[in-house]
Amino acid sequence: MDELDTLVELSSQMELEHAEDSDGRVGDGSRYVPSELLDQRRRTETTEPTHPSCFTPKEKRAAFAHPAQLPNGKNIVLLKTLLSSACERDCYYCPFRAGRDFRRATFKPDEFANLFGKMHQRGLVEGVFLSSGIAGGGVRTQDKLLDTAEILRKKQNFRGYLHLKLMPGTEKDQVFRAMQLADRLSVNLEAPNTERLAKLAPHKIFIEELMRPLRFIEEIRRNEPAYKFWNGKYPSAVTQFVAGGADESDLELLTTTHWLIKNIRLQRAYYSAFHPIHDTPLENKPAVNPMREHRLYQASFLLRDYDFDLEDLPFTSDENLPLHADPKLAWANLNLIHSPIEINTADKHQLIKIPGIGLKGAEVILNARRMNKINSLSALKKLNILADKAAPFILLNGKKPSTQLAMSF
Repeated sequence: MDELDTLVELSSQMELEHAEDSDGRVGDGSRYVPSELLDQRRRTETTEPTHPSCFTPKEKRAAFAHPAQLPNGKNIVLLKTLLSSACERDCYYCPFRAGRDFRRATFKPDEFANLFGKMHQRGLVEGVFLSSGIAGGGVRTQDKLLDTAEILRKKQNFRGYLHLKLMPGTEKDQVFRAMQLADRLSVNLEAPNTERLAKLAPHKIFIEELMRPLRFIEEIRRNEPAYKFWNGKYPSAVTQFVAGGADESDLELLTTTHWLIKNIRLQRAYYSAFHPIHDTPLENKPAVNPMREHRLYQASFLLRDYDFDLEDLPFTSDENLPLHADPKLAWANLNLIHSPIEINTADKHQLIKIPGIGLKGAEVILNARRMNKINSLSALKKLNILADKAAPFILLNGKKPSTQLAMSF
């Protein structure tokens, strides 16, 4: 097959890798997204991959160009693909698992780099997310990914965004080299712990193969100056879980997420709601409600950015988040209805706990208070605060504003 057909084959299932997808659900530059805003986005935006108008009819068959949002909030078109779909692992949920009957494809490092260079020059794609199936072991496969990144950076002189996947069992020296080439590195943990991983990927080892490369990133950050790495910065580290694939609870997923945020400075976790793939051992397992995925994102942002602890999250008796309730709003209904927060004296830590007030909103309120007290909901609205949502949980000069109670979405 020609190089475009190869790319189509290798990119055919990349929607399973959320990476930096910008769809109102997992955009990387986003923070806490209230459910009503999510619904509004979904009414006005498509979540399907879009393609530049310069694609030929043949190229439009490809699913490799994805609207993406970088860690700095910039929107780009990201090429998401594998270097090879040949894989020796037999993960139960994966369309590329060993033994599954479908056509495999592989790029050599120079072949992929040259193709990407052409696409980048034509303006078809601006950045790349590169992963691979495992053939010949994780170390050998990682070498091929590193060779590809070397060609992109050194021979193609590509200075744009590069997200490089770390393979299971990657060695510390390989992680160091990857940090010198990539803007972002990721390891897919898939499950929150050893016991759950055994139900998804019985031949992967949670601590030694998957967690260790993430630890290497943090060890290197602590011991090496930033100027040694790409663009003089430490690359960010992320991971992904298959939400519901191993019958794990939200508490398990968020416990691991919280530990990674606190201990290895994980930039974020991605959650991919399980859905069955034909001709895999889990093909008859029911798909997971996509709303679970959204609740996990909301909760992970609360842990990362909003000073929430695991104990603050509104888990149900089965240790899952309620699907019908925004977790921040659910917390406020339990904790703030009878103890509302005074807008004119609250610190940032208190303000960001209030529904309708985000990180930027809290800063805006603090700045506005230096000039005048905030006396009304209309004044909050002028600051672009979701005042009606905040109203049940706040005081303005010691008085509760008059409005309808906020609803759970």
